[in-house]
Amino acid sequence: MGIYVNPGNSAFSEIADDDYVDKTALIGFINDTIGSKNKLTCVSRPRRFGKTYAAKMLGAYYDRSCDSHSLFDNRSVALTGNYSKHINNYNVICFDVTSFISDVKAVNGSLRDVPKNIQEALKRDLINQGFVYSEGDSLNDFMFSCVDQSEGKQFIFIIDEWDAVIREGKDDDLAQEAFLNLLRGWFKSVSFTPRVVAAAYITGILPIKKDGSQSAISDFREYSVLDPGEFSLYVGFTEDEVASLCRRSGNSFDSMKKWYDGYTFGDKKSVYNPYSVMHALKSGKYKSYWKKTSAAETLLTYINMDQDGLQDDIIRLMSGDSITIDPDSFQNDVETFNSKDDVMTLMVHLGYLTYEETSDALTGSDDNYTGRVRIPNEEIRSEFDKVLRRSDHEKLISLVRESDRLLEDTIAGNEEAVARAITKVRDSNYAPVFYNNEQSLRYVIKMAYISCVDQYLRIEELPSGKGLADVVFIPKASSSLPAMIVELKWNKTADGAIEQIKDRKYTGVLKDYFGNILLVGINYNERTGEHSCRIEKDSIGKNE
Repeated sequence: MGIYVNPGNSAFSEIADDDYVDKTALIGFINDTIGSKNKLTCVSRPRRFGKTYAAKMLGAYYDRSCDSHSLFDNRSVALTGNYSKHINNYNVICFDVTSFISDVKAVNGSLRDVPKNIQEALKRDLINQGFVYSEGDSLNDFMFSCVDQSEGKQFIFIIDEWDAVIREGKDDDLAQEAFLNLLRGWFKSVSFTPRVVAAAYITGILPIKKDGSQSAISDFREYSVLDPGEFSLYVGFTEDEVASLCRRSGNSFDSMKKWYDGYTFGDKKSVYNPYSVMHALKSGKYKSYWKKTSAAETLLTYINMDQDGLQDDIIRLMSGDSITIDPDSFQNDVETFNSKDDVMTLMVHLGYLTYEETSDALTGSDDNYTGRVRIPNEEIRSEFDKVLRRSDHEKLISLVRESDRLLEDTIAGNEEAVARAITKVRDSNYAPVFYNNEQSLRYVIKMAYISCVDQYLRIEELPSGKGLADVVFIPKASSSLPAMIVELKWNKTADGAIEQIKDRKYTGVLKDYFGNILLVGINYNERTGEHSCRIEKDSIGKNE
């Protein structure tokens, strides 16, 4: 059982150490909304993108029960004009809805009990804070009185995972309505809200539903991952912030970028997953820190549905492509899907894909606000690979198995089998319609080796020696497989591709790698319509 009213600043103090990335400018943004018509703020973003850290930071700053100057005086928020006016000057209500859901589940209770439990916890904390309660008063009456008892100090609400009851109780209308009524009483009451609520900051995974069923928070100004507005500054880590962390800790910035960069939020084109970056910094290991969650199960469920050929698009995303979608029809829930665009929009909100608006959407010149989605980085690509291997769809399983077999044949030096496998992908519906240059051949190679994501980092056109290596597969730390340098030719020879790897010293790109290397040359003969392959083995010593 936590403390939800004026919990102090110890939670933020624990994380505000030397590695803390200063996001306190967010406080200045909220300060500007206090007491205004825009004082209600709703932010939706994926898990692992700092929602809880932000809640702890805001609570520590506003909480009147403590002195937080030592935590903020040297932060960016201290440079804002109203810093001193608002610090430690409010009663704060701060809670995570999922903690109350966990409590009712622990006793086999109902989600319908969550609103009652929240109210009882807040009433208990207010009494423990020294506020005098009049028997028979509702919680709102009590809070109204608390403002008077604390010399006019209003409340700032900070609610994390506000939509958890809506998501988990999607089939329980009574639970949803009870929770929304609680919010409605706080944020839509013409007598309570202006007098008691100085500001509110609530976060969730999904945006507010478009059908008006969540009217309890319809007065909130909303910032989503599709349209973050000013909040693009506060979502995730920027490239400069990650580079600074890597310099201070001695970690590899290049590895950090390959694994955790790639998200786009509004005009911020290079955003890192904070949760994974911090875990990689502490462990020194670059891998997926994406914990198994209900979101992963949701992803598997909808991929198996194969809405409008969704699985074919997922395969293209896995190969490195981006896909055009229209997110506008998405109903902001986890059950209403009219097209594969809706499913992929959900994946954006869950953090499995990143979204970037097209130029038409940015200029507002088109009523159809389309954009492109892609898998952001190596961490998420490896999670897709795990999900695809658990898929119930035979076509997906077959593609993954054939790709696994291709890798085995490549390692074994079975050149004819490799050539046949690539030709099979070329003849499939995954290949480009126009197969007429090395670029289209590279696309087929990426598709053919799609299962390699589980054990390799794949890098295209990597500068090395005297040119660009077409495709380089570098084994992940946990893999004992050989590295692979793949050179592509069009209407030439596979032998010529091998000679180019050697002549231009492409193996130099693996100077920090120790182990076996496969040199793979692949040529497509346009006249015969056949691929050929040459494979040679090499090895390299560290820093050779």
